[in-house]
Amino acid sequence: MKISMINYKSLWALLFILASWITFTLFQNSTKIWSALNLSISLHHWNNSIKSLFLKAPLIPLKPLTETELRIKEIIEKLDQQIPPRPFTHMNTTTSATHSTATILNPRDTYCRGDQLDILLEMRDHLGHRKQYGGDFLRARMSSPALMAGASGKVTDFNNGTYLVSFTLFWEGQVSLSLLLIHPSEGVSALWSARNQGYDRVIFIGQFVNGTSQVHSECGLVLNTNAELCQYLDNRDQEAFYCVRPRHMPCAALTHMHSENKKVSYLSKQEKSLFERSNVGVEIMEKFNTISVSKCNKETVAKKEKCKVGMTSTIPSGHVWRNTWNPVSCSLATVKMKECLRGKLIYLMGDSTIRQWMEYFKASINTLKSVDLHESGKLQHQLAVDLDRNINIQWQKHCYPLVGSMTYSVKEMEYLTRAIDRTGGEKNTVIVISLGQHFRPFPIDVFIRRALNVHKAIKRLLLRSPDTMVIIKTENIREMYNDAERFSDFHGYIQYLIIKDIFQDLSVSIIDAWDITIAYGTNDVHPPQHVVGNQINILLNYIC
Repeated sequence: MKISMINYKSLWALLFILASWITFTLFQNSTKIWSALNLSISLHHWNNSIKSLFLKAPLIPLKPLTETELRIKEIIEKLDQQIPPRPFTHMNTTTSATHSTATILNPRDTYCRGDQLDILLEMRDHLGHRKQYGGDFLRARMSSPALMAGASGKVTDFNNGTYLVSFTLFWEGQVSLSLLLIHPSEGVSALWSARNQGYDRVIFIGQFVNGTSQVHSECGLVLNTNAELCQYLDNRDQEAFYCVRPRHMPCAALTHMHSENKKVSYLSKQEKSLFERSNVGVEIMEKFNTISVSKCNKETVAKKEKCKVGMTSTIPSGHVWRNTWNPVSCSLATVKMKECLRGKLIYLMGDSTIRQWMEYFKASINTLKSVDLHESGKLQHQLAVDLDRNINIQWQKHCYPLVGSMTYSVKEMEYLTRAIDRTGGEKNTVIVISLGQHFRPFPIDVFIRRALNVHKAIKRLLLRSPDTMVIIKTENIREMYNDAERFSDFHGYIQYLIIKDIFQDLSVSIIDAWDITIAYGTNDVHPPQHVVGNQINILLNYIC
């Protein structure tokens, strides 16, 4: 009995060793599964396509989700609840701006400055039927072009086809009201589903150089290929980028990059019709007359405290008057830029919308001299100094994904978390970060992971240097009719909400470029100089 038991155990041991060897061999040779799953960085646990791949690969043990991955999962689940599927069988059953009705509640001939004007919006489809659910992507704005004045409105969705749109009447004069149906709820649902299905709407072309040899190769956040891959992995933050490895070239030979739009869409033909130019940004209040606003002999408005870091944001966060931004909760002073920045070290980190700040500083401070860092291209690191006043201003681009047809160097490219980590920080150090525009064409988990990693890096910075000032600049709104599946402002709005949620627990300030650019009505990813200047004036008031 004892001997047979030993033989029984030995047999099972041999079978176990044999099965393990077969599994290991299959795993080693299964480059395709490895490249598709990217288990080492667990980037995409929540995409339906990846879920199915996991189910097909039971031999590969799944790692437990990290704290970051659990947070990503939590945020995506909340967003999925807020953006439920809205399938439609015909265009006629989708929301129609023309058939929807807007009614001013308690209308008056004349309103007083400071009053709130409320509008009840009832959405209908193209057949005139009342919509039974919400989720339409709307943009409310009031303006007085002659006064160079504007402000956003607050939209409350009752999730039953009705909305309350509230405008605060900040100034006197004739005021025009606008309520745009950017996308119907069916379009919003289609964009959300399409966004989270694939990484290949934009592909990257990497340039590898080895001596006199130069080779181009496809790169991306995810590559579905059997080819051998170069993996550029930040192991701590679990962010990675891949290139198909060129023959006879080391992975370290990657020097430059550009991107190209690929003829890939995850929208059906019917869904695409929702994003034709005539169906995007349609005015609902086209027949409304202007509103007359008077002073009404009201008492003088109480003086507001000066804007400072950490103040609570409101909706709307302010208004434009005579082309100047005026926050709701505090007052902005005109600041002498040179004196304000004396002795300051300013780090501008992120995309080209924060590079606009760098260009504005250089144009506005005539004593600021650019330093040649011996890099090339428009996306090169920038450094400008005023030695007499000890002003140091720097800009650097964020790491992948960086979308653009212009070729840029990746030799010195790094994740912003690494740049933040090597910043000593102190009371004269200011960091301004802007993320978003380049993430719009990719599944939302990529953006959430990056935002969470930046959050952790800032938390480490403030722990060792609590006097460091950190500012988050949100995205600008952009061109309305520019390739909705990749770059719609709906994608930007979701990212805007995510940023506000993730950073609310840190001692940082948010410059609400989203609300500011709506108020100015720019619809341009790179707004005019006077808009950039007003964004920077908020920063100067925080510093000085």
